[in-house]
Amino acid sequence: MLGLARQSPPSWYRARLREELQERRTATTPWQKLSETSDVLFSISRAQFDGFPLRRLPPFDPARHFPVYAYMLAKYTLRWQFYRTAAAFCNNAPHYDLVREVVNPAKDHKLEEVAARHHIDPVEFKRVGKRLRRVWPLLP
Repeated sequence: MLGLARQSPPSWYRARLREELQERRTATTPWQKLSETSDVLFSISRAQFDGFPLRRLPPFDPARHFPVYAYMLAKYTLRWQFYRTAAAFCNNAPHYDLVREVVNPAKDHKLEEVAARHHIDPVEFKRVGKRLRRVWPLLP
């Protein structure tokens, strides 16, 4: 759906899941727990979709999982669109439509990493990203 690049090596998926599970364990507020649970489910789903099943997703229980999946859909779709929009506003990104990222754009170093992956001027991309963050609805 988001057209994310397949990662290599397969251990990347295990490392992301371990990281997300640790963050989920340390979450204290309900919003943090919701966000981190969505990250765990996203990591499992992405690994399965990319051909590296790590774990099975829990059986869907609407009462328990609907808020998590709704949050996950909004969170990652907003991030994905943020990066495409930021790239479109950069003068040197003729292939902005190929930018497909979901890392947290609230962190400046992530903006630089995305710019480097897509051969966009990192200074301009960071400037555009910082301005866009002022008005873009991002979920933690």
